[in-house]
Amino acid sequence: MDRGTDRDAPPGRGAGSGAADAGAGRMPLAVVVVDRDGLVSHWSTGARRLFGVAKEEAIGAPAIDLLPVSGALPEPDDDLPHGSYGEFGAYDGLGPGLESSLDRGLSYPAAGRARLTVPDRDRHRVDVLWWAYPLVGPGPERLLVLAADAATLHREQPATSPDPLAVERIAPGFALHTDFPGAEELARRLPEILPSMSVGESARIVAQVLELGYPVLEFSQNDRVPVTPDWGVARRVERKARRERAVRAAAEGLPVTPELADEREDLEYAAVRERLEFLNEVSGRIGTSLDLSRTITEVSKAVVPRFTDVAGTYLREQVVAGEGFAEGVPDTTTMWHRVAVEHTDEPGRWDDVVPVGEAMPFPAHTPFFQCMTTGEPVLVPRISEQMGHAIASQFEKRDIRPLITGRSMLVVPLKARNVVLGFMILLRHPERAEFNDMDRVTGAELAARAGLVLDNARMYTYQESVAETLQDSMLPHIPPRMAGCDIATRYLPGTLLGRVGGDWFDSVKLPGARTALVVGDVMGHGLNSAAMMGQLRTAVQTMAALDLPPAQLLRNLDDLAQRLGDTYLATCLYAVYDPIASELHLANAGHIPPVLVRAVDGRSELLDLPTGAPIGVGGVPFEAVRVRVEPGDRLVMCTDGLVEVRGEDIGAGLATLCESAAHPAASMDDACDTIIRALAATFSKAGRGGRKDDVALLMARLNGIEPDDVAEWRFRLDPAEAARARAAVREQLHDWGLAKLAHTAELMVSEIVTNALRHSHRQPVTLRLVRGETLLCEVDDDDHELPTLLSAGPEDESGRGLRVVSTLAREWGTSRTGAGKSVWFELTLPRR
Repeated sequence: MDRGTDRDAPPGRGAGSGAADAGAGRMPLAVVVVDRDGLVSHWSTGARRLFGVAKEEAIGAPAIDLLPVSGALPEPDDDLPHGSYGEFGAYDGLGPGLESSLDRGLSYPAAGRARLTVPDRDRHRVDVLWWAYPLVGPGPERLLVLAADAATLHREQPATSPDPLAVERIAPGFALHTDFPGAEELARRLPEILPSMSVGESARIVAQVLELGYPVLEFSQNDRVPVTPDWGVARRVERKARRERAVRAAAEGLPVTPELADEREDLEYAAVRERLEFLNEVSGRIGTSLDLSRTITEVSKAVVPRFTDVAGTYLREQVVAGEGFAEGVPDTTTMWHRVAVEHTDEPGRWDDVVPVGEAMPFPAHTPFFQCMTTGEPVLVPRISEQMGHAIASQFEKRDIRPLITGRSMLVVPLKARNVVLGFMILLRHPERAEFNDMDRVTGAELAARAGLVLDNARMYTYQESVAETLQDSMLPHIPPRMAGCDIATRYLPGTLLGRVGGDWFDSVKLPGARTALVVGDVMGHGLNSAAMMGQLRTAVQTMAALDLPPAQLLRNLDDLAQRLGDTYLATCLYAVYDPIASELHLANAGHIPPVLVRAVDGRSELLDLPTGAPIGVGGVPFEAVRVRVEPGDRLVMCTDGLVEVRGEDIGAGLATLCESAAHPAASMDDACDTIIRALAATFSKAGRGGRKDDVALLMARLNGIEPDDVAEWRFRLDPAEAARARAAVREQLHDWGLAKLAHTAELMVSEIVTNALRHSHRQPVTLRLVRGETLLCEVDDDDHELPTLLSAGPEDESGRGLRVVSTLAREWGTSRTGAGKSVWFELTLPRR
């Protein structure tokens, strides 16, 4: 660009106010943006001119290969104007080189000077001035680098300049023509990088930095933070001496000379830089996990004792519970939970007065209420006795005044997305410096970052709670004992971020004291898979209640999946256990086979079943097999997430499943835990890491029912047979030692058998009594119409039978069978 003219100067500015002031001229700047991977994402025209690399070649290339990472100075005899750069000051106090910024080794702005060889330029070697600004927050951008040719700067400085440090301070800026298409995006993202900044403020600041070159960012109306380090300042020793003179002059009230003003500015910058380093350090210490309680502890410990002596954290009740809440300004009824108190006082001093876990509202006259309603920090330089008394009044009989009176207090809101989640009360000891306006800004920035971290943890906790609630509602709560068998189950989510999955298990009570055992797995994860699982599980329960044979049930389930859509596939293993016949009837739809552990010798085996196709494929037949079992045998059914890990042969997992299932255990629950631990250890030794898929595990101990505990009769279709049924039941219960149940059982059997004799068509009525954990009575006939519970009036002669059964039975029900229907009831056995 032309130098010595104001052709490209911003409106209202002279030529000396360009991208980087250099006497009466303006020097072009190179603008480079580096992403989190160290790759160049923006390469300006100035960068092309300075470094001799085209934009097409630079974008996506490692920045460390293109930028001057060396911190070496040019030699005095280099063939450059004036032959020496001594008049630009001493550079050995500038700190680390650009390489540290590129490697993300620095968390604060830095500047320097380096030598670079440029093949495409006549002078081959260029002396480069550079400034690096770390960018934090969301988004890929991590570093903004500005650079300029030092020779251009030197040519603009008169050789006879009386002031050898006339260009001692150089603050980079942007001319209006600088091609930085990301300016609007940077303005939009700046509130995310600095959460306490509004969108309007960020737009104004970006305009200043990118166009006018103002060397400051405004955090508030009262505080300024330089965005560039001092350039060309003398050696560190001299700088330290100047700072000491500035402090001494301020303390003694000496007149402010230009030198002292410069030193005071240097001192202020050092303080600002220290605070920025503190904020960066705090940002690195909080939010290391999505656990809400851990995040709360991290936030409290991060500020004590460096920034404050006491930190009390209060959160909304819904935030602590991991729940959502309506937006809006809190009021005097809002409950705030004290979730953490960190302090430097003697141990236990605060515990009794302000215990963690207490919840309370705050009156409108308190600074806490002002903070949470305005969303702005509240600074109290010293807590007076009057204010201490007002604050203590809400703590009932506990006197908090000795702990707070005379201390400096800063109340900062913990907010995210314009919602106040809570606040922090920060207190300093009376002998420590009071909180000031700069502390207010620092505290607000700290709280803004902490608020975002807490909100992320809150939303994760809330979503995790919703997922667990959904999963729990979809998984059945199976009783540990059913007719002739004991059952234990386990469900394990695949990952912390995938609490909801498509794995399920179930058990269904069937006629004839039988039990249906089901394990299934919808392929995929997330809410869609869980929703599909819920539909399939409900369908299996419904069809099992119809007493469909296993192969027919899977056939119907496959048809249903086709009607629901072809988006999902599922595997399913369905088994019916008959404890009286000591038999398993199984069918498989693409699922891993079950394991049967024999009680006689402890041997375990994978049952050889026809695999079948997964549910949802359509048009594939299913086959069922019958397996003879003995009392005490155990059946283990699980989903593939237990035995299969990506990259590992599933055969190894199945072998471990068989081996661990055979281990003796004190209980069914212990047996399940043994299997899970064994599989986890196997994959851990193989170096495959943890599980990624969810797991459903069902184990059933097949106890069987002894023949002496079963009694069965068949009655002709004659109304007089009802009396014989009552007599048979009475006699059998006396033989079993259950005479106390005889009268009730006779009455209920009489009602059910009478209805069966009345509605049956050709086949005899069957009555069965089964003695187990309860007394089970079943009555079967060949009528397919299920009876319903009616409300009988005073004059009605029928409709009271099932009402009597419903009133007296522990549990009762009806179901269809292949030949007709079955009506059953259970009675609780008397205590012996």
